[in-house]
Amino acid sequence: MPTIIYVMIFILLGIFLIYAWAVMPSMFRKNKRKPFMGHYYAHRGFHDNAGDAPENSIPAFKKAVEEGYGIELDVQLTKDEKVVVFHDNDLKRVCGVDAPVNSKTYDELTELCICSSGEKIPLFEDVLKTIDGKVPMIVEIKMVNAKTRVCELANELLLKYKGLYCVESFHPAAVRWFMKHRPELLRGQLSSNFAKDKGKKENLGEFAVHFLITDFFCRPDFVAYSCDHPDNLGFHMAKLFGALPVAWTVKSPEKLAEIEKKYKLFIFEGFRPEEVD
Repeated sequence: MPTIIYVMIFILLGIFLIYAWAVMPSMFRKNKRKPFMGHYYAHRGFHDNAGDAPENSIPAFKKAVEEGYGIELDVQLTKDEKVVVFHDNDLKRVCGVDAPVNSKTYDELTELCICSSGEKIPLFEDVLKTIDGKVPMIVEIKMVNAKTRVCELANELLLKYKGLYCVESFHPAAVRWFMKHRPELLRGQLSSNFAKDKGKKENLGEFAVHFLITDFFCRPDFVAYSCDHPDNLGFHMAKLFGALPVAWTVKSPEKLAEIEKKYKLFIFEGFRPEEVD
């Protein structure tokens, strides 16, 4: 066999081993996932954006608690550094205002309503009081850049909370912050095939998160991957090394039935998953 072929084999093997090391999750904390198992997680609460319990609202969280569902929610900062529960980086889709959330003070946000309801964007501390440890909670940390102030302020509130919770984020810097400052917490990396989701080429950061190359930076315990793209190479390898696979966001009984063997936990909306045959 020509020398060049041996060289190519060693190069490819080296690339594979480096990639395997990069996507490797935290491997020795499986006991921490047990309390979260056996629950379905209501995406932004058990919500109905056309009704009186819109996404990430107090009524949506109350309904999830009443139904016994775990809860997935999103936290980010206002201009005056209040931790609020809201998903989008801007207010346009949910509140009809073309402005970033972090450009408004909390008092300014209280003048807006969520979707077509009369509900207001809630403070994280008020949401924690509502959930009150009755169901497990997945807290997504929303970050538009690598500044981790939202991690610090959300954590101050979480330290006072007595219920069961874990954290996740699309931004590896947020996951790393909790690895360093709250190592006892279960933490997760959110990801997807961003090119297919957005219909355009991924930037470098999206590419790295898409293929979970950033796992070496934050060593997540679980990987929450889009239920529309379960066959990604990095996701398969992370599962092989023991990462807990979490599906987001399952929006129909048919999708749940399709992917139920590829994931262990499920974030859902728009139906009752326990009624799926």
